[in-house]
Amino acid sequence: MIKTSFRTIDGLTIRYAESAPHDRHALLLSPWPESLHAYDQMWTRLAGRAHLVAIDLPGFGHSDRSPDLLNPSAMGEFVVRVADEFGLEQPHAVGPDVGTSALLFAAAKHPGRFRSLVVGNGSAAVPLQLGGILKTAVEAPDLSAFGQRDPRESVAAVLGLLEHYDLPADVREDYLSAYAGDGFVESLEFIRSYRTELPLLSGLLPEIETPVRIIAGDHDGGVLAANATFLRERLPESRIDWLEAGHFVYEDRADAYAELVTDWWERV
Repeated sequence: MIKTSFRTIDGLTIRYAESAPHDRHALLLSPWPESLHAYDQMWTRLAGRAHLVAIDLPGFGHSDRSPDLLNPSAMGEFVVRVADEFGLEQPHAVGPDVGTSALLFAAAKHPGRFRSLVVGNGSAAVPLQLGGILKTAVEAPDLSAFGQRDPRESVAAVLGLLEHYDLPADVREDYLSAYAGDGFVESLEFIRSYRTELPLLSGLLPEIETPVRIIAGDHDGGVLAANATFLRERLPESRIDWLEAGHFVYEDRADAYAELVTDWWERV
């Protein structure tokens, strides 16, 4: 596993991992319902090409939660704050899943702050194009039904969508323990905010000049393929790469994913 540490940023305890110095910098954001250990398989490869800082976003993984940050626009501002805190000057940024909308808001509101983005398998389309638990969570009148279930069982059910990667026991436990108590239910508030946040983001996409590579699984049943094509049609400097995978493309196809990421860093 990646060696992790903690740092206080704006009063929140944030878990992070950092690699050795390099003349290129990259910020990696945790996906949901996992943690920064989603990058374990590709860490060494990426660290050979950049100084990496990976974080568990607030409300995800093992970082503190803040209700004020459980929406993409506010999270995007926090991501910029993290880059400042770690002294990352115009870093590349990688944000699959929930990191997608946060990074796009950050790039829209802070032109030139990031050298490039890698996103994908994250909600973006308007109207919403979701399936499975994501669709259920967004459309439910409230989250009471989710609150009645053991959060470990809820996380395990989502992780059941992994197709090829056999999670090491310690990584699985890291994921399961990250959303203990009310952590899983509260994390769903980020997803429920898509109803109001994604229409705002949609209007900003054509203004984003940062190069964006969209990497998506070709049969994601939760974040449907329309989300990737929606971004490609609206982002001026973007391309899509489809990998044979479901939602967890960054773990199920880690080698291919890392190859696309490092290729992008060299291109831009």
